Amino acid sequence: MIKSKILIAEDEMNLREVLRFQLTTAGYDVVEAEDGRQAIEKARETMPDLLLLDVMMPYVDGFEVVRELRKSFLTRHIPIIMLTAKAELEDRLHGFDDGANDYIVKPWDYRELKARVRNALAWSQQQRAASPLTGLPGNLSIEEELRHRLEAQVPFALLMIDIDYFKSFNDHYGYARGDDAIRAVARILVDQAQRHGGSEDFVGHIGGDDFVILTRPEVDRARGFVEVANRRHVIERFPLMSLTIALVNTERIPVTHRAELGDIAQELKSHGKGIPGSVVVGERRARESDDPDARQDVA
Repeated sequence: MIKSKILIAEDEMNLREVLRFQLTTAGYDVVEAEDGRQAIEKARETMPDLLLLDVMMPYVDGFEVVRELRKSFLTRHIPIIMLTAKAELEDRLHGFDDGANDYIVKPWDYRELKARVRNALAWSQQQRAASPLTGLPGNLSIEEELRHRLEAQVPFALLMIDIDYFKSFNDHYGYARGDDAIRAVARILVDQAQRHGGSEDFVGHIGGDDFVILTRPEVDRARGFVEVANRRHVIERFPLMSLTIALVNTERIPVTHRAELGDIAQELKSHGKGIPGSVVVGERRARESDDPDARQDVA
């Protein structure tokens, strides 16, 4: 049986040790963070099933941690129980407004801690229906996300992804290695969505070797330009970045000196710059002919 993973974010070492002992005794796996910045990093790295988060911490306080984690599809589903020495209603409401799920007031009772943790994990499993293998949202969450986006009538792009020849890999290397491969692909998809997507992007695990990504349509690509603020904060339009590749094949072209090679490549590259979008420009020239008419540029 897979143990639930709980991230403890608490700057007081003694309290972290108490929480670690109580939670491991209750049968949970525990990851620790000493401050708010570590809490954000480890939540993204380890994908915990629950975060126990101290309100008052150095660098980044608990409220800011909650706001940051709720911005990303990767961490917005993680249930958060805030630990606080303050019992005032305003403080609790502050956390709830930011996205916290529950509160525990210090000093806590072990029985209360276990009950709140158990309830938070049960709620999370029902809401998220996560894949136990990858930790990504599963079919129920995918269906709910699709329903929400369709009802909102906001354009989006759907990517369906599967691993080619996965069954052969599984049969040859075994199920354990196959699971490792699926988890690795999940990490790659999440990383790329974070690098190149937006905060509203969604990555889900349908099951087996099938994944889904929901992202924004390629608005910039469709309109053919990007808008960038210059140093005077004036918005300017620029063409999309593209590549021009000059291809010189010395098997086809009798080049005897690197300077000649450079000249040919430069000529081809200049020609390619006049062609919209990314392009590969090559030159074909018969070895036996020095006639310029024998040259043929191809894109």
